[in-house]
Amino acid sequence: MDITTPNTTKPHLVIRPSKGWQALNLRELWRFRDLFFSLAERDVKLRYRQTALGVIWVVIQPLIAAGIFSFVFGRVARLPSDGVPYLVFSYAGLLGWNAFQNTVTKASASLVQNQALISKTFFPRILLPLSLLCSTLIDFGVALIMMGVLMAVYGIAPTAGLLLLPVWLLLILMLAAGIGLYASAVAVTYRDVLHVVPVAMQMLLYASPIAYSVTAVPARWHALYMLNPLSGLLEGFRWSLLGRGPLPLGSLAYAAVVSLGVLLAGAIVFQKMERRFADVV
Repeated sequence: MDITTPNTTKPHLVIRPSKGWQALNLRELWRFRDLFFSLAERDVKLRYRQTALGVIWVVIQPLIAAGIFSFVFGRVARLPSDGVPYLVFSYAGLLGWNAFQNTVTKASASLVQNQALISKTFFPRILLPLSLLCSTLIDFGVALIMMGVLMAVYGIAPTAGLLLLPVWLLLILMLAAGIGLYASAVAVTYRDVLHVVPVAMQMLLYASPIAYSVTAVPARWHALYMLNPLSGLLEGFRWSLLGRGPLPLGSLAYAAVVSLGVLLAGAIVFQKMERRFADVV
């Protein structure tokens, strides 16, 4: 009896190095969507594991910061707050800032914190920093509820501008994700990035209109100040929530272009460096 060898089946997946714009492979990311949600779920669970207050910290931290800003900038420095109580004014700015800061900080360390996963398993590495956006959105949603409570307490009615809030949030997350992708890729080789990012965030906190309004910036520095894309985004953020002051359309258009450019640049740099992650992590 003759025994014939069956034909060799084709491999289910062939791993090849990406080239050029093929680095932004949305089809591949969609194929690993289950892993994306698993990573996001893990991040949320680890974030509040063994904490007595859990998700309440999302509200407590910005409230404490807003209270400090209200005392220092509102009572001591007596800076303008666009006609609203300084606590509400600063808390509205912190909503957008925390979404930006948390995304950049967590994304920057995402690859270093998952060394074993990177070195032993194949998957699009870009999923690690991007999956952190889910926890950022959850934190933002909880903090936004507290914003609604503060507005109700101080008698501030929402306006139609609230409909544009998701647009400013999307742009903030695009900017943060782009910076986080670049920082996480570089941090694999140079761990100094993990020390630089917190310092840079602290400096950017006071270089952005969070605890004070753009109107408090001297006129001679205004053009230079608005080069920071967060300046327009946070002002638009506050405008949507509080409905006070003009909408800075020019600054927002500039911020939108910068945010998109930073996201694309961060994704391309990340994918260019991805092939070396398993060797140096």
